[in-house]
Amino acid sequence: MAAIEMKNIVKKYGDGFPAVNDVSIDVADGEFMILVGPSGCGKSTLLRMIVGLEDITSGDMVIGGDRVNDLAPRDRNLSMVFQNYALYPHLTVYENIAFPLRLAKRPEKEIDEKVREASKTLDLDEHLQRKPANLSGGQRQRVAMGRAIVREAKAFLFDEPLSNLDAKLRGQMRTEIARLQKRLGITTVYVTHDQTEAMTLGDRVAVMKRGVLQQLATPRELYEQPVNLFVAGFIGSPPMNFLPATVEGDQVTLPFGTFPMPQAKAEKAAGKGLLMAGIRPDHFEDASVMKSGSADPKRTFKARIDVKEWLGDQQYAYVPYEAEAKVQDQLKELARESDSDSLRTQLVVSLDSDSQIKEDDDATLFIDTDKMHLFDPTSGDNLTVGL
Repeated sequence: MAAIEMKNIVKKYGDGFPAVNDVSIDVADGEFMILVGPSGCGKSTLLRMIVGLEDITSGDMVIGGDRVNDLAPRDRNLSMVFQNYALYPHLTVYENIAFPLRLAKRPEKEIDEKVREASKTLDLDEHLQRKPANLSGGQRQRVAMGRAIVREAKAFLFDEPLSNLDAKLRGQMRTEIARLQKRLGITTVYVTHDQTEAMTLGDRVAVMKRGVLQQLATPRELYEQPVNLFVAGFIGSPPMNFLPATVEGDQVTLPFGTFPMPQAKAEKAAGKGLLMAGIRPDHFEDASVMKSGSADPKRTFKARIDVKEWLGDQQYAYVPYEAEAKVQDQLKELARESDSDSLRTQLVVSLDSDSQIKEDDDATLFIDTDKMHLFDPTSGDNLTVGL
């Protein structure tokens, strides 16, 4: 195992475009690090520079204390699991897993022991003599992971390994990968565009946009304290609600009314004019199902429910609102940058499973403005981060 240090990493192609632009990330020994972001943000390019499949334009890549910029991939002792599995179709599962050991000319007894240990760990014992074409997507991915395990590499690198699987199988494989990494305790860097994978797997998550690192933090910190509009809109499902807001004194005015807010946050917004308020769907509630006295009347408002989604254990209500062109343009830009079409001038409200709100109802909703963030609509910076 080994720590991985990325120091001011830059990758420019022939046209001068910086696919990765001055990124610095330290991955601790044994840490599970996630690189996440929309398509084209540079996360896979960064991973390929770690393993040596891409040259580094400038900066230093340090693995286990050694600068490896000029080392070939085979000399870095890293195991990589690709999106397309990269299995040899003419070899059995046993031989696919054994391949790196045979390449290293290990003794036959050692090869057999390591293959069978990996097979047992990944529940592949009954498939050892089958060919990849006869396996399911999840089984093939486990074979690719088995081949990575037997190498006893310094680190595991995963490049969107679950993107070809269906939703149910992705959930199962997420659990398997998390359990395996925890048991082996090996340094892991995992690339994904799926923020659910990022939030459930990583010790820390690096959010990237256009080759630039936006925020590096734990999943909880990213969710609760996003540093800018992009991170706030990308992390969370459904994404954070963004509403035009103005602050006067300790009152914030939103499209649905004026509400009290914490003094510390109000002071940060003083004199800033039109702002963007960010509020998670779970920071709203149907006031009628809240405990008596817990729904402060000053933090409730009436809204007509346009659409409601019932998912059994949770419900979501959608409430459209009007906003000036500046706000609409900002939301369209966020949606484009984050590969999402869910950022628009509508409020998404998470409801308690007991709520009986129906479509077209004029519902009374509660808003928790204590957990609201305020963003500068021009720079995107979170003015209230940490408060």
